[in-house]
Amino acid sequence: MNTPKHGSNVSRRDIPTAYQWNITDIYATQADWEKACSGLQELIAALETCQGSLSKEVTLLQALQLRDRLSQEIDKIYAYARLQQDADNGDTQAQALSGKAEGILASYCNAVSFIDSEITALPKETLEQLINNPAFADYDFYLKDLERMRAHVLPGEQEAILAHSQLATGTGATAFRALVSADMEFPVIKDGNGNDATVSEGSYMLNMSSDDRTLRKNSFTGLMNTYHRYRNTLAATLTGTCRSRYFYAAARGYKNSLEASLAEENIPVSLYDGLIDTVHKHLEPLHDYIALKKEFLGYKEFHPYDLYVPLSLEGEKSFSCTFDEACETVKNALQPLGQNYIETLRKGMTEGWIDIYENKGKRSGAYSWGVYGVHPYVLLNFQPRYNSISTLAHELGHSLHSYFSSQAQPYAKCDYTIFCAEVASTTNENLLLEYALTRADKTQKIFLLNQFLEAVRTTVYRQVQFAEFEKFIHDRITAGESLQAETLEQYWLNSNQTYYGPAMTVDPELGSEWSRIPHFYTPFYVYKYATGYSAATAFSEAILKEFAAGQTKEKTAAPQGASAVEKYLGFLHAGGSDYSLNILKKAGVDLNTPQPVEVTLEKFTEKLNELKNLL
Repeated sequence: MNTPKHGSNVSRRDIPTAYQWNITDIYATQADWEKACSGLQELIAALETCQGSLSKEVTLLQALQLRDRLSQEIDKIYAYARLQQDADNGDTQAQALSGKAEGILASYCNAVSFIDSEITALPKETLEQLINNPAFADYDFYLKDLERMRAHVLPGEQEAILAHSQLATGTGATAFRALVSADMEFPVIKDGNGNDATVSEGSYMLNMSSDDRTLRKNSFTGLMNTYHRYRNTLAATLTGTCRSRYFYAAARGYKNSLEASLAEENIPVSLYDGLIDTVHKHLEPLHDYIALKKEFLGYKEFHPYDLYVPLSLEGEKSFSCTFDEACETVKNALQPLGQNYIETLRKGMTEGWIDIYENKGKRSGAYSWGVYGVHPYVLLNFQPRYNSISTLAHELGHSLHSYFSSQAQPYAKCDYTIFCAEVASTTNENLLLEYALTRADKTQKIFLLNQFLEAVRTTVYRQVQFAEFEKFIHDRITAGESLQAETLEQYWLNSNQTYYGPAMTVDPELGSEWSRIPHFYTPFYVYKYATGYSAATAFSEAILKEFAAGQTKEKTAAPQGASAVEKYLGFLHAGGSDYSLNILKKAGVDLNTPQPVEVTLEKFTEKLNELKNLL
């Protein structure tokens, strides 16, 4: 496969179809899509006849099966429309299809809204009988989870009031987005040559990785000082979001917002607190890493605007390759996962799963979108560099997780949770990194080790720092207090000094950073990045150790029980058939213990020592 002409100025129609995903695998023609849309009304009408009668076993089963048929068809309808729009946002026909699909989705949500509340109104004994009834085998975990949440589900009228209040109580997050994206004006700054440059949320991280230190410093002070001017408003919007979350938690009988948020996926508060404690016990390697960067870059003082500077710019360039070469690299790197995994990977690379190159109007970035009963779709904007190879491995990790889940599980149990979502993708990234390191020269090794250390710094250390901040602010709200900008700034400065250690000069401007983090408006989400990354590291370490032993014929006896690869593939096939922690534990990763996080931070220390030796 040759590399076609591509880029932000290349029309979608000039990209050969061989490099585009094949949406006709969902519906052969738009007429088929329209026919599917029309057929939904009959299914919705049939579902509505079940309302008020779910106490009858036969009607309940019919309602659940109808909901699955509706949901599965709507998944396909929505994917068919949105994939086309994401491939070219200038396509007005695709925009129209997406608008229609969104309307259908809203109708579906209204049509099925009665089901959960009617089921939780059933007597506990009835629900337990249904869970053990073979006719409800596809729904046993769903019913079990509803029973678990029964104590926190309110009577129908109260649930309706809470549902209607959602729009009003979301004002804090809405105001934050409006202020940052529309009303906030960032200054014109100077780069190292005295030329005008821009800083905004869109350009900030690009500037932060530049080798122009003047540009980095001016971007940092320009952005942070802009947020500082709005600090009281931003403290108020964050207070509003935290109070809103506490209102819903208290209304449902939870002690606080943390308990309520974790309960959604049956995660104990002890896991959250234990994650923070474990990271605090392993801050010294992060302090050493910052000291190493400071020494290597030759700075008398190491500032927050120096954090994202790569230690090797040449290493990235040396990984230039075509898409076909990237595919070969990924397949070779993932050989430890076995022949079935590699064969499925090959299908994904060659049978219309991937939209490879950038074109005019195409959505930026990358994602994987699983379509049950069809196959996953991967959006890329491939460039000839290591990060694109890593992105390919990452997104195909998601895709094979979705594919294996849909092959092994009924529709009602196929969706894996957000808690598990980044595990498969990051496992692939880790396997790719280790494969690349074994074949890298010194310059490439410096680049790769820096990549790994930065990944752990930003995905584990930084996200746990965020999680700790969230606990602090929500505890204040639970105690009946408000969030004062000055208090938040001081907390943030102290936190950064604790995490990054004495080698970093914590500039006062950094105190405003808390106010620009959008994740704080989706409370208690960021810790999942750290747990997911830690689970992936534990998986990849076990898989590679086992693979190396097999390659060198060090096995002297058959392994006790399932192998690391078999357990991992079991995780990929499990979908949403059980609680996330149970699925991971069965696969050999127990996040209720510090072990997976400790494995990750020990590997951070190991790779840091490798980098020290190279430098």
